[in-house]
Amino acid sequence: MSKNYDLELLRTVHLVPLTAYDASGRIDRERQAEHISRMAAGGIRVYMPAAGTSEFHSLSADEVVELIQITREAAGPDAQIFAPVGLQVGNAIDVGRRSMEVGASGIMFMPFCHPYLSDAGAHDYYRAVIDAVKAPTLIYKKADIPSNELLLNLADDQYVVGTKYAQNNMHSFRTAVLADGGRMEWLCGSAERFAPFYMLTGSNGYTTGAGNLCPHITLAMHAALAAGEFAEGLRLQHLLLPIEDYRARCGDSYNISMLKHAMKLLGQDFGPARPPQRQLTSGECAEIDAMMQPILAAEAELAGELASVGLSNG
Repeated sequence: MSKNYDLELLRTVHLVPLTAYDASGRIDRERQAEHISRMAAGGIRVYMPAAGTSEFHSLSADEVVELIQITREAAGPDAQIFAPVGLQVGNAIDVGRRSMEVGASGIMFMPFCHPYLSDAGAHDYYRAVIDAVKAPTLIYKKADIPSNELLLNLADDQYVVGTKYAQNNMHSFRTAVLADGGRMEWLCGSAERFAPFYMLTGSNGYTTGAGNLCPHITLAMHAALAAGEFAEGLRLQHLLLPIEDYRARCGDSYNISMLKHAMKLLGQDFGPARPPQRQLTSGECAEIDAMMQPILAAEAELAGELASVGLSNG
């Protein structure tokens, strides 16, 4: 079935923006908007606010919609913004509909956090939300459910435009891409550590958290890989690997807190991640500070080079 959504818009880096909190723990609208404006100026065109690295499971439905609205206003009319939906079916429909009203381009199903999962139940869940919201839809795969078979079954749906694939089995991913035959986009959901390998096997885009700190490096990495310049792409990936390796420690439990602390080095205090996210020790903060210095220097150098010739990564 043909889709009204232009799939080429997804063939880039997808930023999951960090969520800024003020001193009282509420969303800091001004700081959040400033951050999105900086990301847009750096060349980011696709956003997944309020998703995993944005602390989805610690946000209320109202806060998710608020973050979508802030992102739309700050990123501009041409940005692609996907609102995360999940939890109870009614919650997913409510957030999806309200997000579309405030400017989302589509919705993204977050991985299930429910017990006792099956493809049959997942199919019913997806259908209920898609049929109610009727918007371009991404599905996030991080576990066995949804299976590749279910994703391929949904690929004919006029609203299903892509899968964010984060179960890092390259053979399984490649098999699914070939079986799909181009009906939807297959995207790397595991960020820069795995992006080159996904792109080699059929992905045209990937999500990033490190892009909150280094948008120019990750966009340059994507451009190199998309052009088949793998040596350059891997060189740029190597610059970002310390960030990704640190975030992956202890079962990925540093994913958010590491990035939030590193933002302070850019003069941006986003507040601590909400519980139950890991809080950092003073020793860990010092370690991150030292680790980030050469990475931020490389980001500044690349941004300066692009500015000097009047280019952006967009």
